[in-house]
Amino acid sequence: MSFKAVLFDLDGVITDTAEYHYLAWKELAESIGITIDRQFNEQLKGVSRISSLKRILAYGGKENAYSQAEIEKLATQKNNVYVQMISNIGPEDIYPGILELLKDLRAAGKKIALASASINAPLLLKKMQIAQYFDCIANAREANSKPHPAIFKLAAAGVRLDPSECIGIEDAPAGIEAIKAAGAVPIGVGRAEDLGDDIALVSSTSELTLAYLEQVWKKARS
Repeated sequence: MSFKAVLFDLDGVITDTAEYHYLAWKELAESIGITIDRQFNEQLKGVSRISSLKRILAYGGKENAYSQAEIEKLATQKNNVYVQMISNIGPEDIYPGILELLKDLRAAGKKIALASASINAPLLLKKMQIAQYFDCIANAREANSKPHPAIFKLAAAGVRLDPSECIGIEDAPAGIEAIKAAGAVPIGVGRAEDLGDDIALVSSTSELTLAYLEQVWKKARS
C-alpha cells in the first residue's frame, strides 16, 4: 500500500523565510537589550512564535521580566516586522522541485497538507500562488510547538487520514522529532549531523520527486 498524503513544513522546505525570521527576531531582541546570532537562531527553527520569544528571553536572562500580555505584544511586534519583510515574496521564491512535486502529487491523487508553525503560512502560500494545491493548512494556533506532534496530527486529520498513512517533510530537528512522534514517515531536507542518520535525507528539495517519496515509503513500511 502506498502513502496517501504528504505533510509539508513551510520554512526551509517550500521556501526560505528563515532569514527574514532571523532578522526580525534579531531586531526585536536588540530592542529589549538581548543580542542573538545565527547559531542561536538555529534552535528557533520550526518553533512557534511565543516559544521562540520565550527562548530568547531565557537566553538573555529575562525570562521573568515580562507579563504574558507583554510577551504577546512583543511577539506581535516581531510579526509586524516579519510580514513587512516578506511582502515581496512570490512564485520565484518556491524552492527547486517543489512546484513539480505538488503537481505530481495532485495528479497521483495524493492529499497535500501544510504542517507549519507559521501563522503567516496561508499568506505565504497565496503569495507564491500555490495555495490551490493544499487540501489542508493546519492551524498553528491550535497546536503545541514542535517537537510536539500536534501540528502533524492536525494536518493528517485535516485530510481525514491517520499520520501513519502519511509522509512528513521537514528541515528542522524539532520538526523531524514531531513527525516521528506523530507516527508519519519522515524525510529530512538537510544534513545527517543536524537531522539524524536514521531517516531518509535529501540535500536539496530538487531531489523530492514522487518516485523518491514512493521509494522511501516502501523502504520504511517494508
